[in-house]
Amino acid sequence: MSRVLVIDDDRSLRDVVSFILEEAGHEVLTAENGAVGILLHDAERPDVVLTDFKMPVKDGLDVLRHVMASGESAVPVIVLSAYGTVEQAVEAMKLGAFNYILKPFNRDELRLTVEQALRSGALARENAGLRTLLRRSTARPSLVYASDAMKQLIDRIAVAAATDASVLITGESGVGKELVARALHDLSPRWDCPFVAVNCGAIPADLMESELFGHARGAFTGADRAVDGRIRKADRGTLLLDEIGELPLSLQPKLLRVLETKTFEAVGDARTVASDFRLISATNCDLLADAEQGLFREDLYYRIGIVPLHVPPLRDRLDDISVLWDHFCELHAGAPMNTAPEVIERLKTMPWRGNVRELKNVNQRAVMVATEENLDLRALDEALAMDRRPPRARGMNTGLNLDEGGVLSGPLPEGGLSLVELEKQVVSLALKRFRGNKTKAAAYLGVPRHVLIYRIQKYGLES
Repeated sequence: MSRVLVIDDDRSLRDVVSFILEEAGHEVLTAENGAVGILLHDAERPDVVLTDFKMPVKDGLDVLRHVMASGESAVPVIVLSAYGTVEQAVEAMKLGAFNYILKPFNRDELRLTVEQALRSGALARENAGLRTLLRRSTARPSLVYASDAMKQLIDRIAVAAATDASVLITGESGVGKELVARALHDLSPRWDCPFVAVNCGAIPADLMESELFGHARGAFTGADRAVDGRIRKADRGTLLLDEIGELPLSLQPKLLRVLETKTFEAVGDARTVASDFRLISATNCDLLADAEQGLFREDLYYRIGIVPLHVPPLRDRLDDISVLWDHFCELHAGAPMNTAPEVIERLKTMPWRGNVRELKNVNQRAVMVATEENLDLRALDEALAMDRRPPRARGMNTGLNLDEGGVLSGPLPEGGLSLVELEKQVVSLALKRFRGNKTKAAAYLGVPRHVLIYRIQKYGLES
């Protein structure tokens, strides 16, 4: 039995339409205005929506826009229109309505139009399902791996991709969390819709709200035009919030509301906008520990982490090093290279604190100094030497201490002192102290967050 939602502020017309459609074997839901109709649509997911054009609270166009935003397999919408609103009904069709029926109408016209809409909706859903099955059977994740740990992760990705549940990807910096997010998107029914990534740690806190939700013209100084936010751009697709632990506490309740209602308001705009997106979050922090300290909302943590995925560090999946190295050789050299076996053995003994990102950087330098198509230990040693700090700077102990007033004291070292290296070490130690949390590290160092981010990029401390 097909389910039809009838939205009209005229009770007698609702009763007549319900009788005709129930007589034809359909289940009928009714709503007295567009606002109630939208709620019923979201709760009951009917097969067809039949809506009047002119209604109080929310009109037929509001209903149409909401239904169209519900996804690729959105239900067909039929607009009921009086003679005076034919032009508006035609405009509704341009926005995606299936058809319109002029009042007054006869029962055969109504039943025939609803039957056509049902067939069209069923065909659209079948096509969408076949396209997704075809995509999932032929697509391959953009992850390079050979280890059992990564094979298990890929299996979990395939299961999670088939759902719309929010996913939280955890793992150290440089392990490839964004690649995991892209694999989730590529294997999901949303694969042909936008993949929008936001690095919460790279956007100043005072700009984050506008970046996520967009803003209206004149919302603040310099807003000379309306701009869609990342959430709107991710409609029908996937939104990745990387380094979500850096999301300002003031915005976390608003994000939670968006996840619960799939609606939001842009900065400076009172209108409510719908966006149907799948959320993937990523972090290298312990969000639950942060939540216990009041640094991250606990309710948001459980909302974004319905499906947890952990990407193991490279040191725990040494079998991946060989295939990753060959992959990076082809990437950086433009063709496969012959790597000496002793190079791979040496690589497997290294700590790889920067994980796959560090391996990729070492490979790029090794390819640069390698002889033709052969990559030997000499090339690897040269590549590693490029990353070494000067002897005086490496493990530098200045002998300086902080007194009770926070003032540096102690004799300066005889061999000289690098102020740049000292600043780099202080920034690095602060990041380690707070497990990579830039907001807390910036507060500890007494500098604005964007200043800290600049220093991190300047000294190459992203990992």
